Amino acid sequence: MMMYTATSYKAYESRVKEPDAQFGGHYPEWKLIDTIGSSLFTRILFGIGYTAFYVVFATHWWMFLLLPIHFLMGPIQGAIVNWCGHKYGYANFDNNDKSKNTTPFDFLLLGELFQNNHHKRPNNANFGARWFEVDPVYPIMKFMHWIRLIRLRPASLKR
Repeated sequence: MMMYTATSYKAYESRVKEPDAQFGGHYPEWKLIDTIGSSLFTRILFGIGYTAFYVVFATHWWMFLLLPIHFLMGPIQGAIVNWCGHKYGYANFDNNDKSKNTTPFDFLLLGELFQNNHHKRPNNANFGARWFEVDPVYPIMKFMHWIRLIRLRPASLKR
């Protein structure tokens, strides 16, 4: 699953493949930022930065054992979201795909496991759709909108 996701991402990143029409638009695209963020040099630089953080702030030798977790957290979280979000749970919408919501574990991933809702409304800031589906990041985004740090579209502010 992780290799498939990485291959798909590379195809979109290099513009070999374009996203489906429903996922296009309504978001900024910064080619320079994408190029910098996807380079091997930048990834190595971030690894050095993480390690330097531990050198400065770790108070015991065993804390350095957490570095592999720190390095792998992003890819593993992505794999969990893509695997669980398409294998386990329930669906609110028939999206003609296998996306599902995995509510019992969603609070751990801050709303990312509302895959079925996200596939139905990919540009909505709130991934929760039913009364018991709470996207914990949405109130933070509303606050950031309120202080004018970000700008949410009016449709995303209704719930």
